[in-house]
Amino acid sequence: MKSFSVEEISSLVNGELIGTCTEKIFAPEQIEKADKGQITFIGNSKYTRLWQKSNASAAIVFESIKILPEEGKAFIKVKNPDLAMAILLEAFEPESPYFETDVHPTAVIDKTVKLGKGCKIGANTYLGKNVVLADNVTIYSNVSIFDDTVIGNNTTIWSGTVIRERSVIGSYCIFHNNVSIGADGFGYRPSDDGRGLVKIIHIGNVVIGNAVEIGANSCVDRGKFSSTILGDGCKIDNLVQIGHNCVLGKCCIMAGSSGLAGSVTLGDGVIIGGSASIKDHVTINSGAKVGAGSGVIADVAAGKTVLGYPACDSREKMKQWVALRKIARN
Repeated sequence: MKSFSVEEISSLVNGELIGTCTEKIFAPEQIEKADKGQITFIGNSKYTRLWQKSNASAAIVFESIKILPEEGKAFIKVKNPDLAMAILLEAFEPESPYFETDVHPTAVIDKTVKLGKGCKIGANTYLGKNVVLADNVTIYSNVSIFDDTVIGNNTTIWSGTVIRERSVIGSYCIFHNNVSIGADGFGYRPSDDGRGLVKIIHIGNVVIGNAVEIGANSCVDRGKFSSTILGDGCKIDNLVQIGHNCVLGKCCIMAGSSGLAGSVTLGDGVIIGGSASIKDHVTINSGAKVGAGSGVIADVAAGKTVLGYPACDSREKMKQWVALRKIARN
């Protein structure tokens, strides 16, 4: 079990140590559940009332909060508790699942596959023709990677993921369980005789940049022509749909159950709230934010925040909701 002194943790998060705690810290925990030997977090003054009843031995505290630890306990004051928490959780991260052999004997690997140094391939994984894995790629059990796919170094792919043919994946990516990359885009047109639907074949691929993380059960469809593209540093939550020929800039965030229809363009640093839906061929420019549950049917200017269904400027939408409440009361 990993453990640290409060002095070591303070140095790790670049904080200011207040008080004395002689116990080793063996885990972080939320303030209501924390016990002796655990460290918690107080990032907002509304949580200070919970500290009096907490059994935690120490806490990482936002530096502007005026509170002192009890005797035998310690505070580590920091400028940004969220970033400090991220550093601490990384320090306490458990070991990854164990590979008895680098390449499991049940893996099916085409003779044309190129494996870089240090790659690990789990049980029942399939690697198709001309797949290329750079150094230190980790692929857990029951993953399928189809022909002509290229994956950059230090990327991790968790069980159940399917990466379709001709995909290009960057370095230091993480794909969680059951991610789908490169499935057919959704496209149909009524047949001439009016008796059915004609499937529109999608012949493009998916290109994903470096340090992209995609949550469980999320889908990124291939392009109809050319590529669906996710820029460096994008973070995609669970149960997200990204349609064909979408282009995401750098460091975009999409929260759970949100979706992009085909050919949507996101600039750099766009944030899409949970369950929001974006109409096809819409452009959301850099730094814009879309509120949870919103429906975007028109372009969004850079830096703007929109919400509602249909989405509009957040301040305007709030005025509309206030007006509707007044009408309902009368």
